[in-house]
Amino acid sequence: MTRTINRMAMVGTGVMGTGIAQIAAQAGLEVKLFDTREGAAQNAHDNLAKTLAKLADKGKISQADAESTLARLEVADSLDALANCELVVEAIIERLDAKQALLKQLEAIIPADCILATNTSSLSVTSIACGCAHPERVAGFHFFNPVPLMKVVEVIDGLATDPQIGDCLQALAARMGYRGIRAKDTPGFIINHAGRAYSTEALQILKEGVAAPAVVDRILREGLGFRMGPLELFDLTALDVSHPVIEAIYNQFYQEPRYRPSPLTRQMLEAGHVGRKVGRGFYRYENGQMIGPPQSQPVPAVAELPPVWVGAENEQDRANLVRVLEKLGAQLENGAVPSSEALCLLAPYGIDAATAACRFGTDPARTLCIDPLLELSHHRTLMLTPVTRADMRDAAHALLARDGIGVTLINDSVGFVAQRVLAMIVNLAGDIVQQRIASVDDLDEGIRLGLGYPQGPLAWGDSVGPQRLLNILECMTELTGDPRYRPGPWLRRRAVLGLSLRHTEPALD
Repeated sequence: MTRTINRMAMVGTGVMGTGIAQIAAQAGLEVKLFDTREGAAQNAHDNLAKTLAKLADKGKISQADAESTLARLEVADSLDALANCELVVEAIIERLDAKQALLKQLEAIIPADCILATNTSSLSVTSIACGCAHPERVAGFHFFNPVPLMKVVEVIDGLATDPQIGDCLQALAARMGYRGIRAKDTPGFIINHAGRAYSTEALQILKEGVAAPAVVDRILREGLGFRMGPLELFDLTALDVSHPVIEAIYNQFYQEPRYRPSPLTRQMLEAGHVGRKVGRGFYRYENGQMIGPPQSQPVPAVAELPPVWVGAENEQDRANLVRVLEKLGAQLENGAVPSSEALCLLAPYGIDAATAACRFGTDPARTLCIDPLLELSHHRTLMLTPVTRADMRDAAHALLARDGIGVTLINDSVGFVAQRVLAMIVNLAGDIVQQRIASVDDLDEGIRLGLGYPQGPLAWGDSVGPQRLLNILECMTELTGDPRYRPGPWLRRRAVLGLSLRHTEPALD
């Protein structure tokens, strides 16, 4: 049976440690606060008293609950004061030697059945535990900032961790009102690992000159429903934090191309343009507010629109596009080939506009592509060939913007913006469950809660269609020759067999 924990200690009382202590005390645990920095533990206690008082004032908790929670928080003046704890969670500096030294000290103090947990976000739990006499009682217990609001925690088993320790921490997470997701000890665990696709693919798109930061962010917000674009997110988290993590995960996976860092962020980091906190990153800021938020690409005034010829890879996409164009008042051509005056509007997957023009046999100077992956009632992305005429570009933009739906224009690119980002997210998620780092449920729910994605990646992949995503990745791999886009076995096998991406394999004895 999973044992119940009633007494714990929090070592390290910065923002993360204070947040963990708060939710533990609110869940009914007695919590001791310890920090080697003079006065830090007492400051954390005082800050928690203010936080609980504010929550009571706002009616989010009762006054009695605020008082009883505060009564369960106690400042410890030394590590020796933690001798009767059943669980010690550390949230000290993210440095392997410091964490190893702390756990060795604790082993000489705590009872034999006390669990040692680390809130590390990037270090190996196995490495942290390797200097302990009893590494089997060491596990990861990784919360996210701000702890009281992010209702998910990763429970990480090191190579030597007793599975019952993870079971105990998952039960504790549930008692706190959090979703505990179980992870193997791999770089980035689940959430930081899965988040690589969103961030690194956006940087690759920038590097290729496909679109400006504001355009990339807008497509992913309006088109795919992300709360924040990846480049806005980089500015918020700051590149002095996020770029080293990208490099660390890339190197820990022995230069796997899917995690490849970008020279753009290295250069920005060296220039000190790390984000919102310094006033400059991908955007400029003053007093924490973006200066002159990026405006939408202006809709051109076009006196007379040309007829439109539509090309699509399947009848459903063609019908959807034709329906939108008819509502916008477009004059449609229905011939097998476009006339010499027609604007050629193509809806491909995975390929660039130049390749699409060749595939559909259209004049590249009169050709633009529209992303059929996006819900056209939410957002429309138009992609130019390298020779698209200005009058055709303006005509397509003016036509597609007639009803006020957002329209963005991008340069030629394999897979547009949304297709390549979503395909990479789903493909990486499949690799994570294929490697048994996490279960399908833990992966989907962890990403939804931890990263705020509109859906879990595998459920999202099902809604788009595994075969469609496989096609996008195969096209991008063929056209770029870059192994970062190669489809993983989880996605490929399910697409070939017509299975859900959430379909799990039978357990073997």
